[in-house]
Amino acid sequence: TEERRHTEYYVQREIIDEQRLKERSQRMDPSQINLPISHRLKKSLSCSTPRLKRSIVGFLPVLSWLPRYSIWDYGMPDLISGISVGIMHLPQGMAYALLASLPPVFGLYTSLYPPLIYFIFGTSRHISIVKMHCFLYTFSLINCKRLAPDSDFLIYNGTNVTEEVDIISRDFYRVQVAAAATVLGGLIQVVLGLVQFGFVGTYLSEPLVRGYTTAASAHAVVAQLKYILGVSPKRFSGPLSIVYTLADLFMLLPETHLPTLLASVVSIVVLITAKELNTALRQKLLVPIPVELCTIVVATVISFYTRLSKTYKISVVGEIPSGLQPPSIPNASVFSEVVLDAFAMAIVGYAISISLGKTFALKHGYKVDSNQELVALGLSNTFGGFFQCFSVCSSMSRSLIQESTGGKTQIAGVVSGVIVLVTVLKLGSLFQELPKAVLAAIVFVNLKGMFKQYYDIVTLWRSSKIDLLIWLVTYVSTVLFNLDMGLGASMGFALLTVIFRTQRLEPSYSLLGHLPGTDRSIRNVLCVLQVREVPGITIFRSSATMYFANAELYLEALKKKVNILHLNLVTIKYIFSDTLSRDLERVSLGSLGKWTWDIHSIILDFSTANFIDIVAIKTLRNIFHDFSEIGVDIYLAGCQALVVEQLERGGFFSDVITEGRVFATVHDAVLYCLKHRGAEILHSYENAMVGSPIYVFTNISFSNSIQYMELFWNIQYA
Repeated sequence: TEERRHTEYYVQREIIDEQRLKERSQRMDPSQINLPISHRLKKSLSCSTPRLKRSIVGFLPVLSWLPRYSIWDYGMPDLISGISVGIMHLPQGMAYALLASLPPVFGLYTSLYPPLIYFIFGTSRHISIVKMHCFLYTFSLINCKRLAPDSDFLIYNGTNVTEEVDIISRDFYRVQVAAAATVLGGLIQVVLGLVQFGFVGTYLSEPLVRGYTTAASAHAVVAQLKYILGVSPKRFSGPLSIVYTLADLFMLLPETHLPTLLASVVSIVVLITAKELNTALRQKLLVPIPVELCTIVVATVISFYTRLSKTYKISVVGEIPSGLQPPSIPNASVFSEVVLDAFAMAIVGYAISISLGKTFALKHGYKVDSNQELVALGLSNTFGGFFQCFSVCSSMSRSLIQESTGGKTQIAGVVSGVIVLVTVLKLGSLFQELPKAVLAAIVFVNLKGMFKQYYDIVTLWRSSKIDLLIWLVTYVSTVLFNLDMGLGASMGFALLTVIFRTQRLEPSYSLLGHLPGTDRSIRNVLCVLQVREVPGITIFRSSATMYFANAELYLEALKKKVNILHLNLVTIKYIFSDTLSRDLERVSLGSLGKWTWDIHSIILDFSTANFIDIVAIKTLRNIFHDFSEIGVDIYLAGCQALVVEQLERGGFFSDVITEGRVFATVHDAVLYCLKHRGAEILHSYENAMVGSPIYVFTNISFSNSIQYMELFWNIQYA
């Protein structure tokens, strides 16, 4: 075989430290960068035609793509996609309204208004927000149970209290509670979006969100059991309410209404079977079969002609008013009662929507603005709340249908809204005889995807025990303490795991060395066999930013890696006796006396640091001072511009610690150390090795640095 040829290139340039870098790049002074607030405010308020246009288009993204919308290319795919999503959402809208203990028609309202607002302000082309996520409806359910229980709406007959509930008054107040929570949550999202807090969703890790939504699905399942079994359990609220509800349902099992149970079981079996067939035949079908719509149509027809509600006492939907409700101002008196729930809905709903939006954007090659998405979702909720809608976020199942059926833009969302509008205006009254058990079965079957998330336990057990712990704590706390307290507890625990990783598991510390034949001093000496430590120089790197929480760990790891305190028993005895006699808190390296160390320079690789705080600056200053007492020089390398600026503002540099101690790269720092401190060691070896030739490079640069370091290494280990 022909030997592979290697071509060597030599680049000659001067060694660059921070002071020289400033001179060559003419870096601006921090005072020039950090302009006064008044100047920045004046600049931000200044207006020009291009800037005004960008601002308007940024706030109204529809203006950027609707004028260029091609009916020939996108019209038919969006129409088919919108009809598919709209038809499939009709039963789900009513079913999830039932889950929230609200009249089914309000689920249809929620399918109409928010998509129209998102069409104007949203930046994702494929997510569908016409279906509310189960955890949002669970929030509405818990709020309605807590603030509008049946016991507050019992009908009084003179001095006696009957078991009858004033359903009209109860439902009216529950709608007010749900609408108030929706408006408040929407306003929170809008404010967070306007102040550029779109990154807040990133603090909800995937294990936390999946554990949280899985727990919400558990609440949803328990809420549907009374409709499936045909019983009337007591209403519980607060911590452990799900446990009390399950216990009460267990006690009521002997009173199960068999006709209702039979209708529920038949509906569940039909829905599961039809959905599996849909999945198996999806390659051959132009659009998915609207299984749920077919189910409610057949169930309504059967219920109407067999008079299930009168003959078998099966609970049905009842009157569904035709037409649209006029807008109304939410009941502000309940804001204080739902503010925590509204905040949780705002954050988690946004996290689900932005993660799904970014997934589709990456797949189809466009960008999603996280801050604008927060504003769009907030406006959709705020506007919808005035029309008695519930909180919305994106639905994975409906978004996948919208994308898989060829949807190209949010025109598909408008089409689905039109389908719902026609139903509300003309067809709503046809579903009055629909059994509630069928709607409960639709909710139950649609939670199948949530049930699959329990497999996360196995996956996380194999990949990350800490992420598994986050999932389990989130799930258990949300199930036991309800959604609002569960979110707070899970976020607090996730934060504790970050602190734990910082203090115990992270970061990792390593020593770097020189890879022969290259100009790179960035390889871990313990991971690569060919890497050699540069004689007399220790290169130390941390995998994380140094700040107040790990500054002490950084110092301890540095001293451990450098391994500089090789003292005999006499010296140790002297130090301990001296320490005890003077009662010192700390023994400086200078108190060890004059010793001959194996190293003369330590380079701290700061390329991984994104920022540095005052505690870390103080620790660095102590490192420079302590090691200088024993004749070991400390250098920084690879600092980002922001880190250098923070060092300057923190008073790090002085007459002793100058900017000449900071280098652009680790290699620059190594060459500087070899040039200024290496000559001393070479001279000592020259005196010791009589008759042995010593070759000294008088001018070190990038063109001869590789040969210099290799020669230096050979001399050190000869």
